[in-house]
Amino acid sequence: MKSLKFFLLASALSLTVTGCSSKGGATSEMGADAGLGGTGGPEISGYDEGGVGTGFGAGGGSAGAGGYGAGGGIGGTDGLDPALNDPSSPLSKRVIYFRYDSYEVLPEYQAVLKAHAGYLASHGGRSVALEGHADERGSPEYNIALGEQRAKAVSKMMQLQGVGAGQLQVVSFGEEKPAVSGHDESTWQQNRRVEISYSGR
Repeated sequence: MKSLKFFLLASALSLTVTGCSSKGGATSEMGADAGLGGTGGPEISGYDEGGVGTGFGAGGGSAGAGGYGAGGGIGGTDGLDPALNDPSSPLSKRVIYFRYDSYEVLPEYQAVLKAHAGYLASHGGRSVALEGHADERGSPEYNIALGEQRAKAVSKMMQLQGVGAGQLQVVSFGEEKPAVSGHDESTWQQNRRVEISYSGR
């Protein structure tokens, strides 16, 4: 188990380094956005070519059917505190979805992040990997950078609520680990995400 975690950590770090070395100029997640839920919602303001969405602005939108999701990421639910797996608890919700070409954390996920931040702040021995993902549109380098910005946005929100920086690891997989396969908006919206993956005791 330790060797698997080490391998995954080493792989994630190499992907993050690759994403950091890329320059702008590539367009990410290209194409018309149908918005979360596929209802033709508004596009993200603050996008500039070769850059990532501005993040942290006000924004609406709703997650598609199924709400938050319940992904466990690396390590799954093995050995987790029962409170983290209680379906009635916001702690069981560990996937944060994003709009097209944006790293803005949407209002509907702030209560979930607040619950996880409260849990982590009161369990200093626990840590999480914040795994950023993008859909298949755009260059691999751009999508690594976008996934990293999404994970960093979640990390920043958690730190503002009292979580120690040492409890949070930012990782980006870009487009390499889609949650679902497909080439349309209904699948892309499920792949634009950050997964909160618990580790530690």
